[in-house]
Amino acid sequence: MHRTTDHGLFGPTSVTWRVHLEPVMWIAGMRALLLQSLQPDVMRATWQNSALFDPKKAYPRFQRTVEFVGTRTFGSVAEVEAAASRVRRLHSSLTGVDPDTGRRFRVDAPAGLLWVHCAEIDSYVDVARRSGLLDAAEADTYVAESVRAAEVIGVDPAAAPRSRAELADYFASVRPALRLTEEATRGVANLLAPRGEAPRWTKAAISTVSTLAVATLPRWARRLYGLPGLPTTDLATAATLRAVRTATRLLPDVPAPPEIREARRLVRAAGG
Repeated sequence: MHRTTDHGLFGPTSVTWRVHLEPVMWIAGMRALLLQSLQPDVMRATWQNSALFDPKKAYPRFQRTVEFVGTRTFGSVAEVEAAASRVRRLHSSLTGVDPDTGRRFRVDAPAGLLWVHCAEIDSYVDVARRSGLLDAAEADTYVAESVRAAEVIGVDPAAAPRSRAELADYFASVRPALRLTEEATRGVANLLAPRGEAPRWTKAAISTVSTLAVATLPRWARRLYGLPGLPTTDLATAATLRAVRTATRLLPDVPAPPEIREARRLVRAAGG
């Protein structure tokens, strides 16, 4: 009864559930990692504190991140708060160091948390929009709904963008501080050519998805990575995203945890 009446932060009539049930959003998740890596403090803190770049620990760490996003999106209120509390508690105990200046900073600094959130949400809404999943109004609704997810990880809800226009304004304000660090270069190389103990097919899938995710980055971000920021890339990428979404909708549902299967049923029942 609890699982049928408590749909957590969003629920079956939300745009968020509809978006996050689409397999094409795996590309958006990788885009988020690539975009987040361009903020020096965030990238260095991740490099210094996370197992994500240890070949022996990277895959389990990646799985935990995927599980957290799934719980935050589809879990009950209690499940979301329990998972988010663990993340907040972990982040509150960690610091990073700028190797250029020796400056030490908190991992849960408000500016860093806001950047991680905005890079994630911009990635999901951009891929959803270009793959044909959402129209303009639905995309704004998705961004507005995402404020709930931002708040549970410690972002001030008053600071979180509530529309695509506010997201664009935010990125315009932070772009001067973004750059490609050595840590980001090494981290991205590990995404494009994964090492470690993950199954071979998983490595191949991560590499393929990451390569496509690079092409979905904004032009200015591709230039920071030393890649061409050409309009033709955007047109070709949009066509590819639409083709991927069309193809995945023709395939059977991939195996998923019970809460995801239940979310699929509820969204379909709601007409999503």
